[in-house]
Amino acid sequence: MEIEKTLAVSASPQEVWNLLLDPQVMAGAVPGMKSVDVISPTEYVAVMHQKIAFISAKFKLHTRIVEQKAPEYMRVEGTGEDASVASSLKQTSEVFLSPGAEGGTELRIKVNVDVLGRLGAFGLSVMKTKADRLWEEFGANLRARLESGEALPPAEPAAAPVARPAPKPAQPPAPTPAPAPVQDRAPASPPAPATPACAVAVDASAPGTARSEGRGWWARLLGNAGTASPTGSQGRCVRIEIRQLDKTVSVEWPLEAADQCRDWLREVLQR
Repeated sequence: MEIEKTLAVSASPQEVWNLLLDPQVMAGAVPGMKSVDVISPTEYVAVMHQKIAFISAKFKLHTRIVEQKAPEYMRVEGTGEDASVASSLKQTSEVFLSPGAEGGTELRIKVNVDVLGRLGAFGLSVMKTKADRLWEEFGANLRARLESGEALPPAEPAAAPVARPAPKPAQPPAPTPAPAPVQDRAPASPPAPATPACAVAVDASAPGTARSEGRGWWARLLGNAGTASPTGSQGRCVRIEIRQLDKTVSVEWPLEAADQCRDWLREVLQR
């Protein structure tokens, strides 16, 4: 089915062109249009409700602008279907805008539409009657929006860029001082092992007294373990006597530290 219609409006071609490219304004101008989803500046998905005779259809139309020459010519293609009434349609529309003889704009539209399925069973006269009514409603809505100033305003010139001071150059980071050379140091001697508390007595008696006669190192170590110590403790210390020239040195170790006493005594004997 082919349809060709003409409409004269008082707005300029540019104003009409701006209005035709506004999907939100066109959604209110086209009869039965319920919603429009913008996919891109030239591609839209619209939902349209229409009633033809006793059948109500709800089409989901995928529309794409395939050619345009602003503000004079536009060609649009679209497809849609409604599974509930087993119908589909395919349409191609051409829009021509030209200055009117007495000012304003003449809008001419040519539509080629194919309706298939249940709706396509209606006769051509029924479909054209429906198309005429839709065009009259569309023309009235379009004029109302142009008179109310809903056409898109011309694009404003881009604002001049605001001069901004040049950013200060970044200060180079302060050089990191090189680490001072590590001087070789003699390895620290290991700390001396802790010596358990003990009592030390120095006996200045001459060598060979009864206190030390007849006893060897180990005899003195073991033989005096149970004797009383100068501090008054009984049976809790190991007593050691060491002769040095004209002196005798006595050392008492707690029995709990007998292992340390043994190691210390070995070290003394090796000197």
